[in-house]
Amino acid sequence: MPDGVPPIFSRLFHRAGTDPQRLDKVAAVDLGSNSFHLVIARVRDGDLQIIDRAREMVRLAAGLGPDKRLTPEAMARAMACLTRFGELLRDLPPGSVRVVGTNTLRSARNSAELIEHAERVLGHPVEIIAGVEEARLIYLGVAHSLPDPGGRRLVVDIGGGSTEVILGEGFEPVHMESLHMGCVAFSRRFFPDGAISRKRLQKARLAALLEMEPIIAAYRQQGWEQAVGASGTIRAVRRVVNALGLCDDGISAAALSQLVERIADFRHHNELDLPGLSEERAPVFVGGVMVLLGVFEGLRIRHMTVSDGALREGLLYDLLGRIRHEDVRERTVDSLARRYQVSPHQARRVTDTVARLLDQARDAWRLDDDNLALLLAWAARLHEIGMDIAHNGYHKHGAYILRHADMPGFSRSEQEVMATLVRAHRRKFPVADFDALPESWRKPLTRLAILLRLSVVLHRARSHTPLPELQLTVKKKILHLRFPDGWLAEHPLTVADLEQESGYLDRLGYELGFE
Repeated sequence: MPDGVPPIFSRLFHRAGTDPQRLDKVAAVDLGSNSFHLVIARVRDGDLQIIDRAREMVRLAAGLGPDKRLTPEAMARAMACLTRFGELLRDLPPGSVRVVGTNTLRSARNSAELIEHAERVLGHPVEIIAGVEEARLIYLGVAHSLPDPGGRRLVVDIGGGSTEVILGEGFEPVHMESLHMGCVAFSRRFFPDGAISRKRLQKARLAALLEMEPIIAAYRQQGWEQAVGASGTIRAVRRVVNALGLCDDGISAAALSQLVERIADFRHHNELDLPGLSEERAPVFVGGVMVLLGVFEGLRIRHMTVSDGALREGLLYDLLGRIRHEDVRERTVDSLARRYQVSPHQARRVTDTVARLLDQARDAWRLDDDNLALLLAWAARLHEIGMDIAHNGYHKHGAYILRHADMPGFSRSEQEVMATLVRAHRRKFPVADFDALPESWRKPLTRLAILLRLSVVLHRARSHTPLPELQLTVKKKILHLRFPDGWLAEHPLTVADLEQESGYLDRLGYELGFE
């Protein structure tokens, strides 16, 4: 990566340039709330063959205090695990590994320290993903791990801090929810000292049903042909009910109810004497069982098949799609543009022009990275997204949408960067928004925003007539636009717009000249 471009852009908008026919291995790391998982796969004929796995129960969520900060002990457990994972990943080339953090890393106020350590020892960037994006990747992993039964499939994944519930068909999720309940969260909330009682079990059951309540009607109405579970909690429940002889295949509703009755006979999780239950799973098992019971009862599930594929397998297939240039983020951008009725003609004009300006500025401004071009193109395509709400202040509305919308394929940081660029594409430059960004982002994002602003100004007339060939030269904070002889004289409104933009940039410390 050239000097001046911070690593964040490779983390946020990586599009691997490796030929998929020559790619040897890919890997995924899931930094979950309860366990950290690593999976490595060999790419063969465009498909994946798992060749190595690693898993450690880090119990990150158990180390999240009331102040939403990870304890030193939890950080130490996580860092030690990541260091071991790093030995397996260091030799894999950039773009062949995806590392994501989920619920606890989304919530922890001091997660930056752990993320920085992870990137250093793993040798690859870390993304923090939203719950709905987690759900999409889980569904993708399950869909690639089981035969397609035809029709609609319900997928449930119980993590340490959240539970993802997804309906989909084939390889496409159609309805996704991320619920605030998980095996660690429920164990800490209802069984904090490890003690078990029927009263505590009933409170946990009702809490799970309350969390399910907002989604029950919609999911029941849509229906499904197959219910699938995909998580350590659900696999542990399957092992126990199968070992007890309560269910021969998967998990039945009757078997789950009988398991709860068995659990009620014990007074403490240390006393749990259940075949198939590991010692490390026991502290969070009861909380996970009650979450699963709430899902079964709320959705009236009779039987659940269990999948070995989940988030990390979904990450691998999503990464393979990006390498093949089948990036779901492109579909997300198109979908948002249609939903908010963005003018495709204006978006294309601005996108084409900003690409031309970037080509001319990239060397002098050290923006020579394909990921920057991709980032800038997405912002250009969506810069008018806020107009569907109101023209007045539409750049602010657009930033709000991009910051808070569910955007399949995008991490939280990716959305924040796009929102910042769209917010900055017109009117007074939002210096405070940029000052709130990590320091290494500010200069390259400011320069991208300036290029986007110039492109929008040059197409303010929304004319179908193409712009003439123009030359942009940049040197540090000085920009100069050169137009063909006589063109500016024929376009006095463009001159006025450029003069106004020159004033905005002057307050930012940049100088814009044109002739």
